[in-house]
Amino acid sequence: MPTLTPTVTHDTWLQRAEHLRPPRTHFIDGADEAGGGATFPVVSPRDGRVLTEVADGGTAEVDAAVAAARRAFDSGPWPRLSPADRGRVLLRIADLLQERRAELALTVSLETGKPITDAHDIELRAVIDTFRWYGQLADKLTDTSPHTSPDALALVTREPAGVVGAVVPWNFPLTLAGWKVAPALAAGCTVVLKPSENSPLSALLLGRVAAEAGLPAGVLNVVGGNGPVAGRALGLHPDVDVLAFTGSTAVGRHFLRYAADSNLKRVWLELGGKSPNIVLPDAPDLATAAATAAWGIFFNQGEMCTAPSRLLVHTSVAEQVTDAVVERARALRVGDPLDPATQMGALVSEDHLGRVLEHIHRGSGDGARLRTGGARTLTETGGVYLEPTVFDRVGPDSALAREEIFGPVLSVLTFDDLDQAVTLANATEYGLAAGLWTSDLSTAHQVSRALRAGTVWVNCYEEGDLTVPFGGMKQSGNGRDKSAHALEKYTELKTTWIQL
Repeated sequence: MPTLTPTVTHDTWLQRAEHLRPPRTHFIDGADEAGGGATFPVVSPRDGRVLTEVADGGTAEVDAAVAAARRAFDSGPWPRLSPADRGRVLLRIADLLQERRAELALTVSLETGKPITDAHDIELRAVIDTFRWYGQLADKLTDTSPHTSPDALALVTREPAGVVGAVVPWNFPLTLAGWKVAPALAAGCTVVLKPSENSPLSALLLGRVAAEAGLPAGVLNVVGGNGPVAGRALGLHPDVDVLAFTGSTAVGRHFLRYAADSNLKRVWLELGGKSPNIVLPDAPDLATAAATAAWGIFFNQGEMCTAPSRLLVHTSVAEQVTDAVVERARALRVGDPLDPATQMGALVSEDHLGRVLEHIHRGSGDGARLRTGGARTLTETGGVYLEPTVFDRVGPDSALAREEIFGPVLSVLTFDDLDQAVTLANATEYGLAAGLWTSDLSTAHQVSRALRAGTVWVNCYEEGDLTVPFGGMKQSGNGRDKSAHALEKYTELKTTWIQL
């Protein structure tokens, strides 16, 4: 997959930004739809400027989108196409996303504050790979025929579940949309996508790219709007069969209630995290462990549910590792997201920055030691920037150790033995991911089994590909994105028993 070339300079991205004209209307039943006329501003955290006004969807727009998806599922061609034909459309979507990669990356960077290099090389690569992977998988799934008595034939088949409501957040607006939309489409479902109000532009582009690729009208609909109105309407809608959500645990609880109060739709949740990253004295390379810990918490401005926000270090190497992380943090280049040299861009909004700063102030008051960062920066830009922040001497019962901050804030805790490390790692309501650094194979296996997390990375962090599932335990949610397992969320098992 191509990456940015040296010829794509800061000035070039600035010029492209001046000419960017993102879509502003919903995409319903294969067409632009302005809805009732209400709009909301999309503000770029890069400089505080309004990028555009986007149609603000309410109950009426959600109803129209769900009705289109229902017609497309009940009587349209998509669920009735052969899996191979559906796969070819998904592959065409991947190709068109590749063709428009620069435009989409620029849109993501402007609406989220993500560095353009990360938007282009990581976010767009991920969504393109996702549509291509499910496009290739679509015709390789099989049903089963269990052995029964000689006078009967049993068939167990997977059928598309119906209309899928997908609600995705702003931190990876295209990646997370792709993780839900691509397997749902591969299964033969139709989709109503509700992006975050902070990042609707890239999702609206995705809907139009999918239609250009040959996706029939009504199969993918995109509705802009805020969570308490549009998200609630989607969660309560009786014609939505499956709801897939990535976001906060608090909002995930709402979707479970919406399902209970409507049609008992299946709800799949990928929620928050407070992931531990355990460094043992026998780590293969302590310098690599420290560098990876710093990269993991500051990548994407720390706005990641899997961010290794708790660094658990053995007391014998704690000073060495922490000093190395602090040095990395101080060397990070915070700056304009459109500058390819920027390593950490802007937080998504003023409101979110305020919440992160509140955590920092509370942490300082809880007795933790602020080693670096902790303050807003680049205020002259009008943007939303925060220094990379590291606390050590963090108490295991403090808010810094227990609450998800969702920003570039690292909490360092120490332990004396392996049992204490596992206890500290599991001492959270979340269970999304964890890291472990050790050279001992038995320790790697034993600790990985003991950690209550959906993913455990050993001697690395944030590694993997589409062949492996992603999701959490405890209050990090249920269900899995990625891999063939994701199709389980969007299909129904049917048993057919034939008496011979």
